[in-house]
Amino acid sequence: MSLDRAEEVERAAEAEVGEDAVTTLAATAVTTTAVRYYPVAPGVRLNVRRGPGTQYSIVRVLPEGAMIPIYCQTPGTTVAGPYGTSNIWDNIDNGEYVSDAYVNTGSDGYVRPRCS
Repeated sequence: MSLDRAEEVERAAEAEVGEDAVTTLAATAVTTTAVRYYPVAPGVRLNVRRGPGTQYSIVRVLPEGAMIPIYCQTPGTTVAGPYGTSNIWDNIDNGEYVSDAYVNTGSDGYVRPRCS
């Protein structure tokens, strides 16, 4: 949904349900459409870690052919992988990170906002 469309929805909803509900509705619409899924490198079972680095414990392992959402990205341990060497880590869920060197984002840099 475009920002203009989100503002239009906000104005229409404001007339019907009140300002607090409109703010929540607009934020949800913008956030929902912003998530994109990216493929993990072919033939790779990727470790998902508790934080942005190899020193963090492994939470789970993604299967070959996995597609992952990236909510935000943050710097961490430098890792060499199929897509180069990178210190960027992708947040794929609450407290779950994977090295960007194993994810085909089409870029050597950040493709999502920095994690706060």
